[in-house]
Amino acid sequence: MKKLPIGVEFFREFKTDDFYYVDKTGFIEELLKTRGSVNLFTRPRRFGKSLNMNMLQSFFEIGADASLFEGLAIERQKELCSQYMGKYPVISISLKDVAGGDFETAYDSLGMLISEEAERFHFLMESERLTGTQKDKFVKLMEGNFTKAAFLHGSLKLLTRLVCKHYGKPVIVLIDEYDVPLDKAYQDGYYTQMVNLIRSLFGQTLKTNPNLYFAVITGCLRIGKESIFTGLNNFKVRTISDADCAAYFGFTDQEVREMLRYYGVEERFADLKEWYDGYRFGNVEVYCPWDVINQCDKLRIKADLPMESHWANSSSNAIIQDIIEEASETTKAEIEVLISGERVEKRLIPELTYTDLDNQDVGIRETYLWSVLFAAGYLTDAAEPVGELHRLVIPNREVRGIYETKLRSWFKKRVTGHATEWKALCVALQSGDAAAVQSYMNAFMAGSISIRDTCLRKGMKENFYHGMLLGLLGAQESWVVRSNAETGDGYTDIQIVVPARNTGCIIEVKYAENGTFDAACREALRQIAEREYAAALQREGMKVIYQYGIACYKKSCRVVCVMV
Repeated sequence: MKKLPIGVEFFREFKTDDFYYVDKTGFIEELLKTRGSVNLFTRPRRFGKSLNMNMLQSFFEIGADASLFEGLAIERQKELCSQYMGKYPVISISLKDVAGGDFETAYDSLGMLISEEAERFHFLMESERLTGTQKDKFVKLMEGNFTKAAFLHGSLKLLTRLVCKHYGKPVIVLIDEYDVPLDKAYQDGYYTQMVNLIRSLFGQTLKTNPNLYFAVITGCLRIGKESIFTGLNNFKVRTISDADCAAYFGFTDQEVREMLRYYGVEERFADLKEWYDGYRFGNVEVYCPWDVINQCDKLRIKADLPMESHWANSSSNAIIQDIIEEASETTKAEIEVLISGERVEKRLIPELTYTDLDNQDVGIRETYLWSVLFAAGYLTDAAEPVGELHRLVIPNREVRGIYETKLRSWFKKRVTGHATEWKALCVALQSGDAAAVQSYMNAFMAGSISIRDTCLRKGMKENFYHGMLLGLLGAQESWVVRSNAETGDGYTDIQIVVPARNTGCIIEVKYAENGTFDAACREALRQIAEREYAAALQREGMKVIYQYGIACYKKSCRVVCVMV
């Protein structure tokens, strides 16, 4: 069995280290057919941008190893391979690590990066085509001698000129994660300085540069052209809404099926589709490859493992927190619609600058936030957009979990902010006072976001309320609160131990379809009794055990309690 390529970004490793490869080499052909002088591809993180960039380098760069492409789609394009494979010098940099707590540190980081790329061409020092003066400048590039800002600003342009003169051929320039330095600069307070640096670096390298054959740039966000791409002609942008090259970032249904079949776990296809599919790029529906690869790696060891969040856990998801913390009542209602599996219609802004996020107009600011959520993969198109009007949905179960987690955090903060009422709720719960628990819960839920009675499965609706209640009760530090604890013949939703009172609580949460509260409460208590959920607490020596059935529907609940 081939190894699964978790975190592999170097194309050659698929052949040399025998990793499983989902063939995306058709990207090379489509790029050549549709390219401009400068080509920007924007996709969310973890969708294969860096690997595709390294694939381009492996294909075009002089001295390319043709064996890396044996058996792949591009190899069948004999004429194209004869014309392009291994025929061009390539300069390739990734800006993902250009960062620092201040501009000076980030400046030095960028300088070091360009210096390291220059060192790959150290043989230029022996080139008979370069003059002594040019070699002196090249030494400065390799040494990273960028004390004069103008030299760093023109460094990539200089490197293209020297490389082109040596080979007698124009250069292909690949710039990966171009927007990362801008994001980090925005967070650390030197955004304007970084914009000026990147604008000058890109402008000199990409605009009217006779030594440039073409350039490919990737990033998550489409930063405003007038911000850093001023004056570029023949500048082609392929965002997640464009059909060009749509299938080459992310996995298709067929590709996921083939991978699961190869590892003998094809029966889990429906689960992967629910959790990781749902992104619409152009007219193609794709899965997040990072999720599929990581989960398949787990399933090939044990096929019945539950699905996990992988993409969601590889970032802080801070932008979601921004929306929750500062959301208007209208936005809260729209989030409720999204979590319920419905869609919202929004006019999105195709080009962004980070300073737009600081706009004092709430309406304008939220428009930018929705646009960022879409570009970053937290929302996707339900259908083809009409101009700037997008019909947005949450793509899959994993991403929905991000929203739900943040909403629970917001709910917990709101509830515990009403300390008197929250403490009274805790007292009622540990005393078996179902009427009081119901009263306080309804008061809290009236101002919260609920799951609407729409297309989501009943189990997913119950999970939402379960998580909300768990976050609320988990704030009581003197209690032991367990989720999905194994008790008796199954797993109870929430189990509570109150050590100071030698009291335990069993809580089973049910979704009351169409407001059938009484029936849902009875079902919850029946399940607690039949599966003997109280047994574990009895073994722990709890003197009093309260069994709660809580039925939730939209922003209301009903609570019943039976004491053991």
